[in-house]
Amino acid sequence: MSREQRKNLDEMLRRPKPTKPQSVEEIRANFAAFMATMKVPEGIRTTPTTLGNRLGVTVDPEQDARPGIILYFHGGSYIMGSPYTAMSVTANLVNKTRIRSVSLDYRLAPEHPFPAALDDALAAYRELLDNGVEAASIAFAGDSAGGGIAVSACLMARDAGLPMPAAVVAFSPGVDKTRSGASMDSKMGIDPFFTREGFTLSDTMYLAGQNPNHELVSPARFADLTGFPPLLLQVGTNELLLDDSTQLADRARASGVDVILDVTADVPHVFQAFTGILDEADQALDRAAFFITQHLR
Repeated sequence: MSREQRKNLDEMLRRPKPTKPQSVEEIRANFAAFMATMKVPEGIRTTPTTLGNRLGVTVDPEQDARPGIILYFHGGSYIMGSPYTAMSVTANLVNKTRIRSVSLDYRLAPEHPFPAALDDALAAYRELLDNGVEAASIAFAGDSAGGGIAVSACLMARDAGLPMPAAVVAFSPGVDKTRSGASMDSKMGIDPFFTREGFTLSDTMYLAGQNPNHELVSPARFADLTGFPPLLLQVGTNELLLDDSTQLADRARASGVDVILDVTADVPHVFQAFTGILDEADQALDRAAFFITQHLR
């Protein structure tokens, strides 16, 4: 375990941040600038694409590609981010699996509140199926809000009578907007990124007055996961959202779903983005890549 690396990363993430209120445009610009500092591996090709009437980015391994598609959903609290802000995770998954990814540029709140992002995700999956891609060769994956989209879009696909993807991988997913998990309090101050106040701001923009007690908004609390494909949840112990994953894992087990809850100590939200900085990031992505290749046909 890289104790020194984890300590250095935590100190870096706790450097003073702007204290004055920021506009949505400033929040988005600052997030994009921060994520642009993440390391993206060489040996991948990126190509703009469209899927489900939304823009996206296709990420291909340089050579020896395996069959299949990773349909990826970026993070950003549903209000910021793009396929490019998640590229360190997406590109590493592609490198490690040698499987193509399509990363979706879904609509963001507050301009497009719930369920716009989920509708975009389902439309993208429908188009893959309509184009003849077998569900058994598709994995859903995402980080943070994108992890929540991966879970909820799978629920929507099931309820629409569509075949299930082969697997779902969620990195630090946001899957409980009731914010009732015990870690919301026990990890306060330990989490270097989030506060309850920050979640209140982003949740208000995303929900736009809609009820958080909805299975697609808070699947960790309210979803019936019966019929769900194998599920991998990766999360760190330094997260307010830790119990989003632990509660979702409990619901999955109760519904007879194959689920792996993969918890890493003393690491922050979406620690997988810090490849080349944190050994645990590379190791976690190795495990996620193995899980995907195990289940894709």
